[in-house]
Amino acid sequence: MEISIDIHGFTVDEAKREIEKLIANCGDNINGIRVIHGFHRGNNLQNLVRNPNGIRSKRINRRKYSMNQGETVLELLEKG
Repeated sequence: MEISIDIHGFTVDEAKREIEKLIANCGDNINGIRVIHGFHRGNNLQNLVRNPNGIRSKRINRRKYSMNQGETVLELLEKG
């Protein structure tokens, strides 16, 4: 199952904290998080989500980009 979070209007620090908290608290039934970050008003949030050193979690298997530049899917590993 995939869940989503919209981080429009967040600062980089707020977005990082909320995404990392979401990853830490989601169960094994969640295998992906769709992060809606936008890109028209700057790409700081996009860079945060797409950079391997931005959002850090051992549960992130890979980052998937779609045709929509304003979102990124974080594919997750099972908790272990």
